[in-house]
Amino acid sequence: MNGNEPAFLSLLHISDLHFGPPFHPEVAAALLRLAPTLNVQGIIVSGDLTQRAKREQFIDARRFLDQLPRLPTLVIPGNHDVPLYRIWERFANPHGLYKQYITDDLQPILRVNDAVIIGIDSTAPRTAITNGRISRRQLEQVAAAFQAAGEAKIRIVVAHHPFAPAPDILKDKRMPFSQRAIQQFEELNVEVILGGHLHRAYIGNTLDFYPGRHRDRGIIIVQCGTTTSRRGRGRESEKNTFNVLEIFATTIVVNHYMYFSQSDAFEKISCHIFRRFATN
Repeated sequence: MNGNEPAFLSLLHISDLHFGPPFHPEVAAALLRLAPTLNVQGIIVSGDLTQRAKREQFIDARRFLDQLPRLPTLVIPGNHDVPLYRIWERFANPHGLYKQYITDDLQPILRVNDAVIIGIDSTAPRTAITNGRISRRQLEQVAAAFQAAGEAKIRIVVAHHPFAPAPDILKDKRMPFSQRAIQQFEELNVEVILGGHLHRAYIGNTLDFYPGRHRDRGIIIVQCGTTTSRRGRGRESEKNTFNVLEIFATTIVVNHYMYFSQSDAFEKISCHIFRRFATN
């Protein structure tokens, strides 16, 4: 961020909407009012659009997405977007309703302003309903997609489940083989990983958790809290948040917004600035 230098890319990052009993309609309305004023070029939704993967919840989620600004949008599923208690459906057709109402692309790729953003379906309905999984095959698909994209000014990965736990006392589990994935992302020059699932924000760097092969940079981690539900945890208990990323030639800025009932509005509460080592 250099003076009045304009960002060549800005993204709205929301997550964990949880349409169903935990959903906050008034908070969602505040987001819909604010979103058109944020001057973003793309929208990222990092999973858990529903609470129990029910048809009516997906219909409501679809209606909400359609009210957001009409911009390039990447959406991935979360573990709540596959049926938990409908066992036969979970094994036979876990993403059926998600594909019907949200998108049939579980590994989406978004190209915006010389950026390549790759979504990864980290849900594992048959083996790890809560903590998620990313397979070697998926990592190979990510590598192939970045290779096919050629030179991009920035490379971003989106997955619902965290590759690193939030640095607090709640002690969440990270996905198995997370370090393997991080190492590959480093070699692919991924600069940012976006995610959700934790129901509280964490904005930091992979070097906070893994030694890394590139001790000079690591990868920026941006975990979003729950944007529109009552399921906030830890320091964001009973709170709703989202992030806006601004990407400049030499820096990445993450603006963190929180909803306040007194004003019935989201307000920016923190700003995190990272140097872009990949451009050096």
